[in-house]
Amino acid sequence: MDEADWRAWAEQATTGLALVDAQLRLAWLNPALAEVLDLGPRRAIGQPLAALLGEPAVATQAARARAEQRTVQWRDLRLGAPERRLDVSLQPLDAGCLLLEVHVLAPPVAENSPVSASLRGLAHEVKNPLAGLRGAAQLLQRRVGEADLKALAGMVIAEADRLAVLADRLLCPTAAPPCESLNLHAVLERVVALLEAEPVPLAIRQDYDPSLPELRGDADRLQQLLLNLARNAREAGARHLILRTRAEHGVRVGERVLRTALRLDVIDDGAGVPLSVRDTLFEPLVSGRAEGSGLGLALAREIAHEHGGELRHAGVAGATTFTLWLPLEHG
Repeated sequence: MDEADWRAWAEQATTGLALVDAQLRLAWLNPALAEVLDLGPRRAIGQPLAALLGEPAVATQAARARAEQRTVQWRDLRLGAPERRLDVSLQPLDAGCLLLEVHVLAPPVAENSPVSASLRGLAHEVKNPLAGLRGAAQLLQRRVGEADLKALAGMVIAEADRLAVLADRLLCPTAAPPCESLNLHAVLERVVALLEAEPVPLAIRQDYDPSLPELRGDADRLQQLLLNLARNAREAGARHLILRTRAEHGVRVGERVLRTALRLDVIDDGAGVPLSVRDTLFEPLVSGRAEGSGLGLALAREIAHEHGGELRHAGVAGATTFTLWLPLEHG
């Protein structure tokens, strides 16, 4: 990767990156690091690194990196108010310059948190390869000439961004998910594009009601719900999938009756749900397949509940139906 390509990738990276000159002043930094330092990139250029990080040991670490020609790092550096916790490394480059890399650590999580330390660690580590994946896809998108290849590269970028958001939610489980006006058909079309790009795509028929209004929700979470349903269908041997949307009135969801609801049916021709697990289908760790994790449908129902809706199962082998109900009332 030449310097121009590296800069293009680094500008989009979610990891904080900077070039530090021989006098330990910032010569360049990416937007991710500017956000960590709470400074505009122009204001940060030329600033002493030790002052920005509030760490007097910077000079010592930099001298070690240069003398030993290896990357040096220090863990759990505390910065600013409110306090942020960082892992920082310095890598020696030519002419006494250094590459600074900064990772923001998640805030401490209560001991009774359902998210384990190992899972948080995975979420933290996965963000680096995701940034590399996104940067590589961006370079491909700029270099290829065919529209189809550009669209596939764009799909990789969008999925890398979605995974980065999911990782952030694991790192900060108390953060409220975004809620915005969205068109469910647009979400469905993204799901269809992803499924059609897979090595053995499902044959998909879309049966949409174009008069449906927008609803409020989190597009990424709804996309995850729909992908889980579609991939469950494929793993059950389905070859065909029907996506059907309608508006219905007076739908009971839990203790509520929705005056107007959006109904989405996901219908497949797979082997169906085994009778032995139908009553516990949406519970975590319940699966009808020996190799299944039993998490996909539990997560799908959780997402439906987050949106004030419900996910239900009906049908038999060859015509399995999962129905998602979502409220259309605003306010």
